[in-house]
Amino acid sequence: MSSDSCDLLCLDLPQAEAVRAVVPADEDVRAAAERAHALADPTRLRIARALAAGGELCVCDLAWVCSAAQNLVSHHVRRLRAAGLAASRRDGKLVMYRLTDTGHALLSLLLPEAGPVPAAGEG
Repeated sequence: MSSDSCDLLCLDLPQAEAVRAVVPADEDVRAAAERAHALADPTRLRIARALAAGGELCVCDLAWVCSAAQNLVSHHVRRLRAAGLAASRRDGKLVMYRLTDTGHALLSLLLPEAGPVPAAGEG
């Protein structure tokens, strides 16, 4: 028998029922799990950090900042957008990406130091 299982039935039914009442069903936490999964990839986490620091960036700038191929960055930023962590807008031929409020909040939990950086010349 493994050490992480009980040998006896020690269920405190009133406490167990109270806890069970506040544990959400799978379908109620699916979106949160998808957002967390979107930042579980190191490349997406780096892209999100770059967006937090830069405010709004295009894929070519993100690719340079993250030292990654543009097609890879494009794929990952689409995943962040699909999870509701990034948003985009078209600016002529460019597509500009930024973190959403949800993206900022989740990133700040994973990388507490992920605030904005001062503009060049400030300091």
